[in-house]
Amino acid sequence: MTKILASKLATGIGLALAAGNALADSALAGNSFEHFTPLAASAGPTADESAPITFGNPAFAQRSIADRNAQLAANVPNSGSWDMITLNESGQDKGRYLFTVFETGSAGVQRHDLWTGQVDTVWQSPSAVSPTNHVAFDASYWTPWGTFITAEESWTTAAGGSSSPYGRLFELRNPTVAPAVVNPVNAASNTGADFVHRNVIPRTSHEGIQFDRVGNMYFIDELNGGTVFKYTSAARMQDIKRGGVEYFAAGQTFVLRVGDGTTANATGSFQWVPITDTTGVGLPGTLTIADVNGVRSVDGRNTVDLAAFRGTDYQRPEDLQIQFRKGRELLYMTTTTTNEVYVLDLAARTISVFANRNTLDLATGVAIGAALASPDNLAIDHDGNIYVIEDRNGGVDDDIWFARDLNLDGDIADVGEGLGRWASNGTPGSEFTGLYFDPRNKRRAWVNIQHPASGNDRTIEILAPAEEDNHGGHHDHHDRDNGEDRDGRGDHRYNRYRY
Repeated sequence: MTKILASKLATGIGLALAAGNALADSALAGNSFEHFTPLAASAGPTADESAPITFGNPAFAQRSIADRNAQLAANVPNSGSWDMITLNESGQDKGRYLFTVFETGSAGVQRHDLWTGQVDTVWQSPSAVSPTNHVAFDASYWTPWGTFITAEESWTTAAGGSSSPYGRLFELRNPTVAPAVVNPVNAASNTGADFVHRNVIPRTSHEGIQFDRVGNMYFIDELNGGTVFKYTSAARMQDIKRGGVEYFAAGQTFVLRVGDGTTANATGSFQWVPITDTTGVGLPGTLTIADVNGVRSVDGRNTVDLAAFRGTDYQRPEDLQIQFRKGRELLYMTTTTTNEVYVLDLAARTISVFANRNTLDLATGVAIGAALASPDNLAIDHDGNIYVIEDRNGGVDDDIWFARDLNLDGDIADVGEGLGRWASNGTPGSEFTGLYFDPRNKRRAWVNIQHPASGNDRTIEILAPAEEDNHGGHHDHHDRDNGEDRDGRGDHRYNRYRY
């Protein structure tokens, strides 16, 4: 190592440690979630599953607001494995209802009334037996036009196309008023729920779903060798929101390709390669399958393995998260197997690595190494900060990492930047999932504790300390739901759909 290189490395480590110390110094001084001291290690197991999280800021409060055992005791069908979380982000009573889904062989949708505390299952798979069941609901998202969507994280690799009944995307068109389902579940249990398979979306193993500002929908295929897709509706968003036309009535799907698509995990310039026409019909040469229930669909996964439609492979792409930074629209993506987070600049059509094991740990100032493993979910707080949630072992090494982007340029490779361990999960047998920050209240977030050894899934509410009046007259503009996007931050959910 040359003296110049050694000097630069020492400077970088020093600035990273300074950034960590700055976080530590401000841990109790602010009322937002970015004020914390990076944890040096994961937490051990907790004896109290209702308060399982160790935070980098001891002023953060937590409480269990829903648990599976209480639902079962109330005769509510609930198969567990609570996954992603969202709010009703628009419409009447905006922000009142929290939604999550069951990632099981008998999937369902749960609605939590935050005003009354009432927790209901509002859709439940009427069958637990293949091929008539619904499985592995993972996605949980609110649409720009005011409905709820989820999808199955299950599809099959087959050179000629799969006949699996799964890999479907569903829309719940009346999420806030769908009636509660009670036991026993039967064919009539979901009669009041307007729950529709949106077959224009090709079949994949779904997880992350995001919408950009012009209404394109991005989704992935979770697989070692999975790809990134974009769906563009044939309808204008203004007309969809007025109710004159359906978003999923017709549209075109594309797959992301870097270069010729043959280099896995590629970065650089990319293009969107169409696999359907503008009505959603597969282009000549694609694989349109009939599943075991007789439903015909475009097979997204197996089509993009064909040379003419080849997409670039990534290793278990999972969650997606949109962020607006300095006029740019960025799409983040986790890849669990390679322990990476990528970022796509949607306008520039470039993809790069945002974080990996070479990223600096803000607690130590050196490369994070094996401390980062199996990044799964992504989240964005009210101030636009990105969080990376691991799929690991609760009570051992399951953590949430905060991405410190000091200059707001969409990377954390600059001096003083990196990842800091923000929280650690102490519930044995579980994992964090679904971290979701309240778009209207910068002090509130929720996270699920999924599939614990106890079988008692929970939703944990997280609160940052209230703002004090002695901050030298400073009043944080993020407390106001004014729709402004100041220096690339602002309100990132309620005002993200600007058509």
